Amino acid sequence: MLGSAHPLDLFDRRALRRFRERAARHWGGADFLVADVAERLADRLDDVQRRFPVALDLGCRGGVLARLLNGRGGIETLVQMDPADGFARRAPAPRVVAEAELLPFKPAAFDLILSVLDLHHVNDLPGALVQIRRALKPDGLLLAALFAGETLTGLRRAWMEAELVEQGGAGSRVSPFADPRDLGALLQRAGFAAPVIDSDALEVSYDSAFNLMRDLRAMGEGNALVERARNFTRRATMLRAVEFYDAGADATGRITARFEVVTLTAWAPLETR
Repeated sequence: MLGSAHPLDLFDRRALRRFRERAARHWGGADFLVADVAERLADRLDDVQRRFPVALDLGCRGGVLARLLNGRGGIETLVQMDPADGFARRAPAPRVVAEAELLPFKPAAFDLILSVLDLHHVNDLPGALVQIRRALKPDGLLLAALFAGETLTGLRRAWMEAELVEQGGAGSRVSPFADPRDLGALLQRAGFAAPVIDSDALEVSYDSAFNLMRDLRAMGEGNALVERARNFTRRATMLRAVEFYDAGADATGRITARFEVVTLTAWAPLETR
């Protein structure tokens, strides 16, 4: 059974699944960022001189990474997993509907676990990493990319300023992201060996903050914070947030959205767990 809300959760898992199901119904219009990160992850796998016969794609979004891999890394079986049934059904078999915090696999099931932009919405990331490590065979590899650090700081700032002006107080409109400096320590705490953390800044140009927010919705990256406002956003607040964000446009009238993508590379230890 998929997880539901817990009093200490940061993210509303039901809302996240609902957003991903909605994205799955219209997938393809805003998949460019996921496709770009997936291609970068596949290229990293080419640099590893190993074969990984049995692999898991954690958060498959319909098989974006599977189509890029196409047998790379010596993968013979790639299990597709996503918390959204709509995305899982779009992916090649074998596939399963499940979440990173509740992995339904026996220990030492995989030679390789891959994940493209899924782990940044996990409530218990240390616990999820422990489960991932246990699901890997000894000397198995984790290769995962997630949003972190400075992702969408400009949009977060614009919403805060708009709510302060229009409503007299600011809530949470954009998810917080992990500090990349903390992720290496989390991997070590989870029992991984030789963790490597790399960070890349991806910038996407838009003609308006409206289009940025439209793409985030289409990617399933809506605001799923437990403490989010549940009422409809006031029109005046929305327009003010767009005004603040668009004020940073360049000479051509375009704005830039910054996404910090952190890649985790770590190995399950050789000794018996």
